[in-house]
Amino acid sequence: MGFRGHRRAGGSISVFFRRLTSSSSEKPSPEQEISMILLQSHSRFLLQALSNRVQNVEKGVEVDYQWVEFDDVRYHVQVSMKNPHIVLLSVCLPTPPPETAFPGGLPLGAIEAIKATYGVVVQILDPPRDGFNLTLKINLSKLPPDEEFKQSLLVKIASIREVVLGAPLRAVLKRLCSRTMTPDVNQLIALVHRPNEAFFVIPQVEKVIVVYPMRFSDMIDTVLATSFLQEFVEARRTAGLNNAPSCTWSSSPPLELKKAPPEALSANAGFVSFVIFPRHVEGRKLDRTVWSLSTFHAYVSYHVKCSEGFMHTRMRRRVESMIQALDRAKPEGDKAKRSPNSRSFKRLSLKDARTNSNT
Repeated sequence: MGFRGHRRAGGSISVFFRRLTSSSSEKPSPEQEISMILLQSHSRFLLQALSNRVQNVEKGVEVDYQWVEFDDVRYHVQVSMKNPHIVLLSVCLPTPPPETAFPGGLPLGAIEAIKATYGVVVQILDPPRDGFNLTLKINLSKLPPDEEFKQSLLVKIASIREVVLGAPLRAVLKRLCSRTMTPDVNQLIALVHRPNEAFFVIPQVEKVIVVYPMRFSDMIDTVLATSFLQEFVEARRTAGLNNAPSCTWSSSPPLELKKAPPEALSANAGFVSFVIFPRHVEGRKLDRTVWSLSTFHAYVSYHVKCSEGFMHTRMRRRVESMIQALDRAKPEGDKAKRSPNSRSFKRLSLKDARTNSNT
């Protein structure tokens, strides 16, 4: 029983591709959200913490929150009673593998992306807090007075993960959209997305190829992920997804990774490749494409766990139904009761028979 047994998998795969092709800014319906299983770009807990702080900014309450989200991204929020308008946000990113470029503990272009996104509201502290890659000083008094703009900026701050980790990929896709790609084609760029793991971006003049070595520590997860990825490629060929990025899966490394270090090519669930064209990153599509590509492994891992739980639930229900059938087959009572004179016989083993004969 593979992913074809999971009723929601096919719909979620289709919506994943439609998200990369749609230019609409409308939010999905609740039914679509259930079938999509797509991760949100902002941290819900961070957004809630910031919103609560804005609403109670006049109260001198000390705040100290720490939590970890998927792919080992750690957050730390601090507010002191002396400065209730100042929020210190520290972020610890996944440990980068050797093949990635992480100058100063941050991806290429992360500092510029933070300044362009947040303006005067956010200040980068150098050096960051111990144990973190980045510490931001958020001045709540500089938030815009308009409630809609204020909420929009808070959502952007809560999306700091996307801004920082997606900065190198965003820069490449922006050049693709403006058709200003450098003539140095087939350049291999490694970008971190999980602890000690990276995916690869190969920019070319008219397109960008993104390749994921898919690794899973559990053997069952590996089998399910391989089945899911093969179904993923098949779903791309369905009607209505002709404008979606082309997707391929192979058990061996594609030719685009011939310059990659050997230790980066160990993938027990194969390799997935997407081909991104300028039409996939035009206008509002850019943000969705950057986030979807940056979190693709987490998206697959989520569906693997969902399908594993789905199959476990099916098996438990099957066992329960079999137990109920056995219970119904039992007689309600002993209809044939033994009489006082009735005798019962017990079959003895050869050893017991010899013991009784000796006595």
